[in-house]
Amino acid sequence: MKVAIIGYGKMGREIEKILIQRGHEVALIIDQDNTADLNADNLKMIDVAIEFTTPATAYDNIRRCLECGTAIVSGTTGWTSRLAELQALCHEKGGAMFYASNYSIGVNLMFRLNRELARMMNAFNGYEVTMAETHHTEKKDSPSGTAVTLAEDIIARMDRKQGWVNEPTTDESLIGIESFRVGMTPGDHSVTYTSEDDVLEIRHSIKNRRTLAQGAVIAAEFLCGKQGVFTMEDLF
Repeated sequence: MKVAIIGYGKMGREIEKILIQRGHEVALIIDQDNTADLNADNLKMIDVAIEFTTPATAYDNIRRCLECGTAIVSGTTGWTSRLAELQALCHEKGGAMFYASNYSIGVNLMFRLNRELARMMNAFNGYEVTMAETHHTEKKDSPSGTAVTLAEDIIARMDRKQGWVNEPTTDESLIGIESFRVGMTPGDHSVTYTSEDDVLEIRHSIKNRRTLAQGAVIAAEFLCGKQGVFTMEDLF
């Protein structure tokens, strides 16, 4: 497949390596110095674009791809209050879009464990749930998109009878999230339930960006030739 890489930072370069290893062609690279090249003429030869940029630029990048009829995989976080707009545009245009806050297979397994644990913990009073996340110092959004997803999944399963929340909500601020930015840490997330008597924790640590890049490439392979809006749940 012919792929466009939008965002040629550390993630973009890792994605490029994996695409080549898997026999794909990197036919277009877009970075901050050539944003004008993200146009219909260049995109018409592209099977799928993979976008990892910044919260300030992701929306326009994805919109441009959808308007040009190019399938798009995005992993940029920190902008998703407008995600529904682009998903609606994707349906309107008959396009293809894949979005995930984290493309690590391990993190997505943690998402599933997190949802199941939150459901089970509703049966027990006396536990306080907190979260912590650590990323590299260059990460723009805080808390991370992964942490927000974990928090929203917990809150969606909170039982009002247990006194966790007064009204239905998906406001992740109801859970304390500690955010740290340290060196070149790719990503570390933990969810902790603490009572007076014990501590229960689930945690995932990414060793390097390769796991994220590989997940994004697998998502692109999955998306190629399809129509609609997809997530990691569809990939699983």
